[in-house]
Formats: sequence, C-alpha cells, structure tokens
Amino acid sequence: MWMLSAWLPLVLATAAAALPSKDAVHKVKESILPPRGWTQSSPAPADHVIELRIALPQSNFEQLEKHLYEVSDPFHERYGDHLTKEEVEALVAPHDESVHLVNEWLASHGLYEEHLSRSPARDWVIVKVPVSLAEEMLRTDYHVWTHVSSGDAIVRTTAYSLPEHLHEHIELIQPTTMFSRLRSLRSTFHFEQEPSSIVEVAADAPPISVPSASGGKVDASCNTTITLTCLRQLYNAVGFVPSAKNGNQIGITGYLEEFANIQDLQSFYADQLPAAANTSFKTFLINGGLNSQNISEAGGEANLDTQFAFGLTFPTPATFYSTGGRPPFIPDNGNQENTNEPYSKWLDFVLDQKTIPQSISTSYADGEQTVPLPFAKRVCAGFAQLGARGVSLMFSSGDGGVGDGEEDPALQQCFTNDGRNATRFLTGFPPTCPFVTAVGGTFHVPETAVPFSGGGFSDVFPRPAYQDFAVSKFLKGLAPGTYAGLFNPNGRAIPDVSAQASSFRVFFQGQPVLIGGTSASSPAFAGFVSLLNSARLSQGLPPLGFLNPLLYALDEFAHSAGFNDITTGNNPGCGTPGFNATEGWDPVTGVGTPNFEKLKAIVTGDFAHFRRDTGGV
Repeated sequence: MWMLSAWLPLVLATAAAALPSKDAVHKVKESILPPRGWTQSSPAPADHVIELRIALPQSNFEQLEKHLYEVSDPFHERYGDHLTKEEVEALVAPHDESVHLVNEWLASHGLYEEHLSRSPARDWVIVKVPVSLAEEMLRTDYHVWTHVSSGDAIVRTTAYSLPEHLHEHIELIQPTTMFSRLRSLRSTFHFEQEPSSIVEVAADAPPISVPSASGGKVDASCNTTITLTCLRQLYNAVGFVPSAKNGNQIGITGYLEEFANIQDLQSFYADQLPAAANTSFKTFLINGGLNSQNISEAGGEANLDTQFAFGLTFPTPATFYSTGGRPPFIPDNGNQENTNEPYSKWLDFVLDQKTIPQSISTSYADGEQTVPLPFAKRVCAGFAQLGARGVSLMFSSGDGGVGDGEEDPALQQCFTNDGRNATRFLTGFPPTCPFVTAVGGTFHVPETAVPFSGGGFSDVFPRPAYQDFAVSKFLKGLAPGTYAGLFNPNGRAIPDVSAQASSFRVFFQGQPVLIGGTSASSPAFAGFVSLLNSARLSQGLPPLGFLNPLLYALDEFAHSAGFNDITTGNNPGCGTPGFNATEGWDPVTGVGTPNFEKLKAIVTGDFAHFRRDTGGV
C-alpha cells in the first residue's frame, strides 16, 4: 500500500505531462479588478488580431543586475567595464526547458516556429493570433473596453489562465490585463505663450548674477525665453565643443506619430546655432513608425527634443527613433490589429543593435498604476540591459507634481484603481524604474522648482540602495505624519535630477513657439550627459552608462559636487501643496541641476578622493 501511495502522484504527474498542453489543467496566471475609468462593452470580434507577447523567465537576471551595479559604481574596480551585447543576452536568455515547454504549448494550438518571432535574447516570444484562438489558449474572454473620458477603445481581459505546469516558465502575456492607454503614454509637453506676447528684455539689460554659471552670469533674457545659449551659460558649459569622431552618440525616442521635422530643425539652427546649418540626424522607423516631413505634421514634442538635445551636442552624431503603436482598437474597423505598449517594441529593436547611442532621452510616461506589475518589472529589466551595455537613459518625471497638478482637494483626481478609490499620490512609469534617470523641472534664473515637476515615490519598485542616504535624509526632515498614507516612503523615489523646463524657444510648423514641460528638461539634461560622455571618450574612458549610483554617490560623499542644489518651490497635486524643494535631494528637483564643468572635472578624474572611510557606494 505504501509503494502505491508513494508512486501514485508521480504516475498522475507523468500522465498529466503526457497530455497535450492545450488539454492540461489550467490555473489563473493573473487577475485584476476592472480598472478605474474604463467600461466593458461588447465581446471582442472573434477575428480581431492580437499580437501576444509571451515573456519567458530570464535565467540570470540577478547576475545581470549585479554586473550593472558594479560597472556603474564609481568606487568599484569594474566601473565603466560595460558588458557586450552577447554577454547581456547570455545572462537573460531563458532556460532551454522553458523554451521547449512553451514551444510545445504553442504547437498544441497549431503555432509553430514559422509563426513566431523572438527578442534578441529569445526571452520574449511574439505571435499574432485571432481573438478566438487567444481566448482558447488563455481560457479567457476578451472584450472591447472604452475609456470613459476619452472614448478610446482597446481589447483586453481582466484575467487569464495557463496550463499549471507552465506557470514557472511564463512570466506574463500581454495584451491581456494592461489598461494603460497609448494616449496616456503621452508627451508631457505643453505650449506656452507665443514669443510675440512676451515682454521683451532690453538689449542692454544687465546679466543675472549666478555664481555657478559660466563666467558667473546668465543673460537677462533667459528669464523669459530659454535658448541653447541660456542652457550653456546656466549650466557652465560655454566653450566646450564635443567631438564628432570619438564614437559618442545621442538618441531621442519618439512615439504617437510625433515627427521630428528637418525644415523646422534648420530654422532652429539658423536662429540659435548657425554652425549646424544643413546638418541633420539619422531616423530609425520601428514597429511601423513613420517619418512624415510635411511641416503641417511636425510634432511639438519631437521638435523640442531633437532641436535642444541635438543642438546642445552638435556635432555629435544623433539618432531619432520613431516607434509606431497607435491608434488603439477601433471597434468599427474589422481589420484593425490590437497594439501593445510600445516601449517593448523599442526595446526589442534597440537591444538588437550592436551600437547604441550612449545617451537617450524619452519624454513619455504612463501612470504607474495603469501598468501591470509583471509587465512594468519586465520592461524595467530591459532598461537594465541597456544600462549594463553603457547606455544612460533619461526619462521626463512628469508634469503633474505629486499626481494631477491640482492643489484644490475638491478638484483632485488622484485615486487608486484597486477598487478602493482611495486618494493616493500618483507617479509615472518608466520614470520610477530604478534603472533609469528621472528628470524633474526648474524655471527662472536663479532657479526654483517648477510647480508641475513630477515627483514622489513608487508603489511598485522598492527604494534602491543607491538612494538610501539621500532619501532617508529627506524623509527624516519631514514633519511627523506628513502626507501619511498618500505615498510609499519605502518606494523608489523620483526625480533623480532636474533641469530647466519652461519657455524653450522651439520652431514648430515653421514658427517659433515657447514650449515647457519636463519633456524639455529630459532632453536638455541628456544633452549635458552626452557632453560628459564626449569628454570621457576623448580621454580614452568608457561612457558613463547607468548614472544613478554616480549621482547619489556625489550627493552622499561630495555634498552634491557637480550639481546646483534647488531649495525653493514645490510640486502641488492630489489636493495638496505637494513636497517642498529643500537642501539635498528632494522629490521635486532630485539632487539638482548640472554644473557641467564641475561634473566634467569629476568624471574625467579620479573618484577616489570622494570616498569616505566607510567605503564606496
């Protein structure tokens, strides 16, 4: 009897494994509550096509993360010893068993290798299937869901199941439970007043005294209009010319059919940088991305990002990525395919490249709570792969202060979508990913925090060790009970740094306009990171790569050497005044704005003299 009872589970398990995967016992893999602001309407059309992205577990991500922190720690002997494309792919490639079992499951549904595509490391499997087959595979029902305020429609479900034996071999499948609208993956820019409506600053107005600026002064006009000259003066970079031949590159990402217009770029150069006249940049089209050069279709965001990032770094080779992924599902168009959140499409492409720009800026974000936890973690892991390869990733921190930018409690819209509808400060993703650098905003000269500067604490990602000193110091300075229950004090905190974010003079559809937002501060900060990389590469040093361990090391060990500490202003939202900018790091302006010459001296010199007796970062 004992022998029979001992062997029975094994016999049953063997029998179950022998069943075709489609007939195996299924178990719920992920389930969510209907998200706030969406209503379920009709069942999805059976022949509507979905591109399923299936994430296989990355075999050695913990080792990749270890490598990333070692090569990014300025006090570690491996600092700057970035990994190759092949080394990164080997660390995140799935186990053979996972590949085999997932292939077997797909084959049981008539899907074979010729129907599939895979990411560079083979950790994502991508396949297009009709809704009817997706529902069979995932034991679910897809519906058309409509966003109440915008009318956007997408095809999603609130739960899906997988064969039980596959749960440890599949991390997630999308699109299923992800309700972050592509329209909410929005540019954070906003148009400000036309230059013609601005009170002109007298030509003989005395410059503004700013001790940290180049020559200790900034043109008076920079208090009404930000130009390339203003940024170079304010951030102490006047006179530095990067090399065009040392291998340095800079990149800008574009989504939502935002087109960077060459004619507008030439107008911008004629206005602010005549030496760059008749030069341009490379454009890569990803996932059906377009590159319309009709000036009436020029994008304000794309123009802002490319004009300032590429103008600051001229003659550094520059790249613009145009990634498709819009519109969402249109219920009355039977041929419309469903779309995924496009960061993953961009990651697929850029991770497959041998050579990648060392500094890349992105000015788009979703609400963190609209992105399913498994998906957010997986995309964040993709950013870690880029960091390990020596790429600095900058993201705008957002334009809603601590949430929605609304200080009036009666008007605030900061509610959780977990069924409680509780008031909560809301941060954005990807800025909260611990492997990217989130850039907040300032304005005026001397600088103060701009009120819309996005900042706060993640409810998804825990605080990384590199932030412990700076963030703990800030939290200890808060009065007891401040905003209790409105934020997670143990979460990843943003922003990390900041830069000017208001009144950027940009050429848009043939005319000069002023644009503001943290989508201005991110490409501006990325420009200065690229200049630092140029200085390092010209001395035979590797690029900076993942920046945050360095930034917080300077804050902890060198009293924010290389940064201008911003100590005035706040970022209201969610019916509150938000947080205050204060001495040291704060969730409004991070560790501050860059002082290029000081940073250049640091990153091209010896880090050892910043080290305390207690050791490195």
